[in-house]
Amino acid sequence: MTFPVLTKAPIRVLQINLGRRCNLVCAHCHVEAGPKRTEELLPETLGDLLALVEQFPQIETVDLTGGAPEMHRGFRELAIAARSLGKEVLVRTNLTLYFVPGYEDVPQFCADHALRIVASLPCYLADNVDAMRGNGVFAESIQALRLLNDLGYGDRPDLILDLVYNPPLPQDREHLRLPPPQADLETAYRTYLHEHFGIRFNHLFTIANLPLGRSRHHLQRLGLEADYLGFLQQRHNPATLPHLMCRPQLSVDYRGYLYDCDFNQMAGIPARDRQGTPLTLSDLLRIQSLDAIKTIQTADFCYGCTAGSGSSCGGALLS
Repeated sequence: MTFPVLTKAPIRVLQINLGRRCNLVCAHCHVEAGPKRTEELLPETLGDLLALVEQFPQIETVDLTGGAPEMHRGFRELAIAARSLGKEVLVRTNLTLYFVPGYEDVPQFCADHALRIVASLPCYLADNVDAMRGNGVFAESIQALRLLNDLGYGDRPDLILDLVYNPPLPQDREHLRLPPPQADLETAYRTYLHEHFGIRFNHLFTIANLPLGRSRHHLQRLGLEADYLGFLQQRHNPATLPHLMCRPQLSVDYRGYLYDCDFNQMAGIPARDRQGTPLTLSDLLRIQSLDAIKTIQTADFCYGCTAGSGSSCGGALLS
């Protein structure tokens, strides 16, 4: 089965991977981020990004990711520039960074500039979170969420706090799984977190584990990679295709190279123009167009985004 051909839509979302350094080493991380990673946004790439954000009003959302994006060059400059132009800015945070020396002011910075926070919390139970992300991560995440609530996140209409769920990595062929229905799980999260911790949030996003990075290494160690890819392929849902995040999005790496999505970026599959040439930020600035891509580059792991109700950086694609 060959993945369907996808065409690019007009670009509305600019997702920027600022670098791969992170204070955590999560078992499911497709970026393979961690404290020892050194990749970071180059100064010339930051300059090109600031020019791109200013010159193209069609960019509605600037999505800052990593690693831990808050740790990297350009995080604050890009957030301030995009917000000054009325664009939505998303920050994909692991929450625990707020307690790392030197980053304690990040929550206040986010609130001051009305940045939308998308926070990883792969379960509402401590044991499951700590198993995926490290001992003590759940407790610090709860502390961080309370801090954000105290700033107005989850309550004020301009301070949006979203949570992200990932299913546990499978340990055998009998436990290959997709995320459960997003609406039902959001209700469970909302009820449990409020009753036990008084936490409020806006939305829950369910994201499938794609076989990339540490998730792929885990599957390979257990001899499950082919089974998992087959599992995803068998659950391909064509109704998800019009809603895929790769269609209206550009993904940018720390060097200024372009990709159709963050997953392609981690797999090293560049976005290409109509002549098949890999694209950079400099190319877009030179031709004064964001819409240089006709056909999206795809691979077997793309079935992770089209299986079941679909999966994207913004959660399930279908209700």
